[in-house]
Amino acid sequence: MNQFVKAIPQRCIGCRTCLVACVVAHEGKRIFEIDPDGYNFNPRLFMVKTARVSAPVHCRHCENPACKASCTSGAISIEENRVAINTKKCIGCKNCVIACPFGAVEIVETGESLPDGTPRKAASKCDLCAGVSDRPSCVKVCPTDALELVTGEDLAGSIARKRRNAVAASSL
Repeated sequence: MNQFVKAIPQRCIGCRTCLVACVVAHEGKRIFEIDPDGYNFNPRLFMVKTARVSAPVHCRHCENPACKASCTSGAISIEENRVAINTKKCIGCKNCVIACPFGAVEIVETGESLPDGTPRKAASKCDLCAGVSDRPSCVKVCPTDALELVTGEDLAGSIARKRRNAVAASSL
């Protein structure tokens, strides 16, 4: 079962620390050496903020991902309990953006150029900090613990059990 990051909107203060941590995790120390005006800030999650609630939106790493089914270039695969995008294979067709029911996929510039000189674009989404750290960086840095990494074991056991117990307690 794939893992994913869950946001708890009641705890989120909308500080966007998770977005910065995401960019730093994927760019490394290089991010602090780049001219801020000449750099595309592309976190792999999105902050949704309203007057009443705020929460980051992450890829849910679906078991049967619609983005993968819609990908015409075979750039999206399931690897190590997560949905991954191979940006080298991605042709930027945007099918995955349209197919994702959570709005968690975005098309971003890759920093490369096409033969005609236009910027090359590819799909981007949360990859659970694959190859970067022991758990997603956004979860580590959240000052209010509004983000949790949910594993298959969590879903199979404790979360379902807590919900059943809460329903049983409320009906008494």
